[in-house]
Amino acid sequence: MQVLPILRVLLTVELVLVSVERSECVRCFERFNLLLGQCDEEVGEVDEDDCCQNPLYGYKAEDGVCRLCGPPAWSPWSSWSHCNVLCGDGVTQRRRKCFGRGECENSADKLEMETVPCVGTCCNTEGWTLWLPWSPCSVSCGEGGVRKRERVCSSPPECRSACNGPSEETEACPPQDTCPVHGAWTGWFDWSPCSGSCISVQDAPVRWRSRTCTDPAPSSDTVPPGNGCPGENSQIQDCSELPNCQVHGSWGAWSPAGPCSVPCGEGLQLAIRSCDQPAPKYGGKFCEGPSTQSSICQSPCPVDGFWSGWSNWGECSSSCIPQSSVPTRTRQRTCSNPAPSSNPPGRSCEGEDKQADICNHLPHCPVDGGWGAWSPFSSCPVTCGVGLQVSVRRCESPAPKHGGLPCYGERSRTSICKTNVHCPVDGVWSEWSEWKQCRYPYGDKDIKCKQIGGSQIREHECLYHAHNGSICSGIELTERRVCYDVTNCYIKGTWDGWESWSLCRPSCGGNSKRVRMRRCKPDYSDYRPTIGRQRMGATFFGKPLADCGAVPDSGEKYQRQACVNVPACPEN
Repeated sequence: MQVLPILRVLLTVELVLVSVERSECVRCFERFNLLLGQCDEEVGEVDEDDCCQNPLYGYKAEDGVCRLCGPPAWSPWSSWSHCNVLCGDGVTQRRRKCFGRGECENSADKLEMETVPCVGTCCNTEGWTLWLPWSPCSVSCGEGGVRKRERVCSSPPECRSACNGPSEETEACPPQDTCPVHGAWTGWFDWSPCSGSCISVQDAPVRWRSRTCTDPAPSSDTVPPGNGCPGENSQIQDCSELPNCQVHGSWGAWSPAGPCSVPCGEGLQLAIRSCDQPAPKYGGKFCEGPSTQSSICQSPCPVDGFWSGWSNWGECSSSCIPQSSVPTRTRQRTCSNPAPSSNPPGRSCEGEDKQADICNHLPHCPVDGGWGAWSPFSSCPVTCGVGLQVSVRRCESPAPKHGGLPCYGERSRTSICKTNVHCPVDGVWSEWSEWKQCRYPYGDKDIKCKQIGGSQIREHECLYHAHNGSICSGIELTERRVCYDVTNCYIKGTWDGWESWSLCRPSCGGNSKRVRMRRCKPDYSDYRPTIGRQRMGATFFGKPLADCGAVPDSGEKYQRQACVNVPACPEN
């Protein structure tokens, strides 16, 4: 009866029932590292059954242990460890682990750890070399610097534990020269008042401001001395916003007498004089006194208007330039120097009574970033099991500018998608069964201990194949060979050295031992080396009662050796 396949079917049924009845919410991962037993690339929390529709996935339940979703499989053997003692007898070990849902095939007979003796070769290790020179100080002057030095472990890698203590030392630097202090400007002082209250023909008023190289002042007692401040220590600016200064009128010389000077108003006959030395400007006073020396023509004249000076510029409409517009400032003037007469009407002033100026000298206002809309979730990236859909958004509504804050929060989000389709599970060959009894192929003839050839078979099967996964490569479920049955047969033999030492058993803890036996090689020279018409190479099945006689030189057939310094077994 084939017990192994029946147990495997029962195990599969049990796993299915457990998954149906006890499915719980777990953390699901897209990758399971078989070498390290670690889960990578988390998908999220889903039912265990949904996660394990993909046999390559891993999951963590409440205990936090990472488990493989797929069929049970042994991890690769780790590398052999260094000998666990530096000098003398010790052991070296290697490990592996069974991962997956269920137990690995023949797990009762398979070891998770192997131990073999070794000899520590670090009895005369040299250890540390001398300290290397100190590194340069982390600062070139002043206090607060540190320096370090290193030493190297000259022992080979397996002897590194002989080097106790740190490989690096750090200390404060010895006192050094005082660092030069480079000068820096203070802030600009306030602008001075303008040197005049209005703009005259000969001169335009100015204002000035200054700063000092004292924040800090450059050092003069250090080597080298500190650098002075770059740039100028003062600035001068024209007071262009002031009004023009008034120019008062002054009389010119009298003209010769003549006809009435104007068709209206108080015209003059005879001599006249003009107020043009200079003429009044910018609201200055007109000349006092008469401009004629004769009778006045009585007729009123219109008075034309004249502009006053411009006012100072007003404040900008904003302290910085916003993204959508540019701030402005304005100034005004009035048609009152003089104002136009109303009867008879005089001409009004020509031109604008207001001016606007763009404040493009201001800094730009900071623009904080704003998230755009979330994109639609991507399509599910897997065709079986569960996967992650992704939605993204960009910090571009608006993008941060001019020192504005970036967007706060995540730029992507995920959503678990379920296909409700189980991923293919590829088949894996089981290990070969033991060779079955060597039998005569043409009947029930007894061939035991006879020089009559027989044949025997062993079997394996394709495990775990499901959900349209790949079947195991190869098509042979059985393997056949020709044989002689020598089970418990008396056969002469010769001594042929020692067999290899066994592993240390148990592989951890106290009383660990290894054994070896002297090899008694049976003499099969009376048997034909091939069997059958196809002359297939013969094998000898079973363990004969080989008789090699007395052990040479009164030696022993069996040796036992203690494995020393075996580490304690890990606690479960």
